[in-house]
Amino acid sequence: MSQLAFSTSKQPPAGAETINHRLLVQAGFVRQLMAGVYTYTPLGLRVLRNIENIVRQAMNELGAQEILMPALHPKANWLTTGGWDEIDVLFKLKSRTNREYALGQSHEEIVTPLAKELISSYKDLPLALYQIQWKYRDELRSKSGILRGREFYMKDMYSFHADQADFEKFYQETKNVYLKIFEKLNLPVKVTEASGGSFTDKISYEFMVITDAGEDDILYCDDCSYCINKEIAKVKVGSPCPKCGSALKQARASEVANVFDLGQKFTKAFKLQFTDQNGQQQFPIMGCYGIGISRAMGVIVEKHHDQKGIIWPKAVAPYQAHLISLEGTETFARKIYDDLLKQGVEVLWDDRQRSAGEKFADSDLIGIPIRLVVSKRNQNQIEWQERGQNKVELIGSNELLSRLKINK
Repeated sequence: MSQLAFSTSKQPPAGAETINHRLLVQAGFVRQLMAGVYTYTPLGLRVLRNIENIVRQAMNELGAQEILMPALHPKANWLTTGGWDEIDVLFKLKSRTNREYALGQSHEEIVTPLAKELISSYKDLPLALYQIQWKYRDELRSKSGILRGREFYMKDMYSFHADQADFEKFYQETKNVYLKIFEKLNLPVKVTEASGGSFTDKISYEFMVITDAGEDDILYCDDCSYCINKEIAKVKVGSPCPKCGSALKQARASEVANVFDLGQKFTKAFKLQFTDQNGQQQFPIMGCYGIGISRAMGVIVEKHHDQKGIIWPKAVAPYQAHLISLEGTETFARKIYDDLLKQGVEVLWDDRQRSAGEKFADSDLIGIPIRLVVSKRNQNQIEWQERGQNKVELIGSNELLSRLKINK
């Protein structure tokens, strides 16, 4: 930690209205450049990458192929779909030669003409392409930390299908994969019916996490999986659940993922066709599937914290363990640190010349799952404590590695 760029702060940032904004800045994970735009520090980037890799692995297992598309788009593509004039959050730029461009807030306008190179026959379907990329939205008021940024990190996947039935099958597979992703992230999500917005007139599905920092109101049932965005609901609080009859509840929630049935809107706009089994020309059915990587990071903090700081789930924490050496134990701590690194354990060592109280406070604020304390009082034993738990155990260095591997 003596070499770590960016340090903790005792004071919350000015104007922080949400827990994720306050704690991520105070704990040294992000720095705000301006409203809705953040720098991710070494600690913050480690968390972002951990979330990203969980999502990437799941998409690859689903059979989707990763690509990376440009963030800067020609105006012509957005004119083709009508998005240039219809989407009010689209950032528009003009070059020195008076050419106009858009910054990508989504990539249907780019991936659909790209897919024309790959799809000509029903044998080329289904096809799923995804990317993990920065996105841009001209938000009128970004006030929720990294939950609602003007620049945000996102996984977006696009699938192409020969018919509606194949899309529905892939949607169900994707839904199940999404639920597993959020289980790993320790985020309890509700699959919520919602309007397709500017994308489509069909019903879309949002994956919502209940939190006071959210931007949507949902109606949900505690006794079954029914959940709907209040904006399109024909039911209200206390109404019988359409699925099971229990009384519906209302909560504030934040969207961490979504699925859109795009139909043939974009394939028709770009004249993407394939030859079906009868030799007829058809337009593929298209789906869009998003996961907010940076937003998920913010929601995790909103859901997992206490009065002392962040409590990172093990799967996304910047390090597995936080080693704290108190005065006079530097040699023993160095040996533990080196041994853990050699065994592939990700450990952050607080080797600073600071008081025990300050080190413990920073450890709680940063929120790494396991705290390891080396002190002269305990000689060659190590204090083991899980973040958020009061229980402290003394263990030997020979037991340390096996316990860390079990807790990974």
